Amino acid sequence: MWDVTALTLEQVIKIAVALALGTVIGFEREWADKPAGIRTHILVCTAACLITIMAYSFEGQEARARLMEGIIVGIGFLGAGTIISSSTSGVRGLTTAASIWITSAIGMTVGSGKYALAALAAVAVFIVLRMGKAKERIGD
Repeated sequence: MWDVTALTLEQVIKIAVALALGTVIGFEREWADKPAGIRTHILVCTAACLITIMAYSFEGQEARARLMEGIIVGIGFLGAGTIISSSTSGVRGLTTAASIWITSAIGMTVGSGKYALAALAAVAVFIVLRMGKAKERIGD
């Protein structure tokens, strides 16, 4: 049976913040018409947050480190799937892969309770991604 009493307000807040920050980055990717958009970034951020919350429920640093390491490795495989190499257009998808990777790090940061740091990172990522679009419009 599901034990609702084990769910804390802090855990609910962490999930909500991860959803919101994943949305910010995903919105930018959707706005830029990239294949990994809002849903992907929300899911990545929230999953990383949830796994980090669970990691903190284990005793000892080693167990936590292993779970968090698993997030980083798993996201590496997900990111690799977004990178396409072709002889005509070169390598595409690196920015999308990087945005998925940083979104997972933001989720981990939220899961560890560092909300301000996670929010700062999300805003910085949004700005960096938008700057890239501005540079493309200018013609550099």
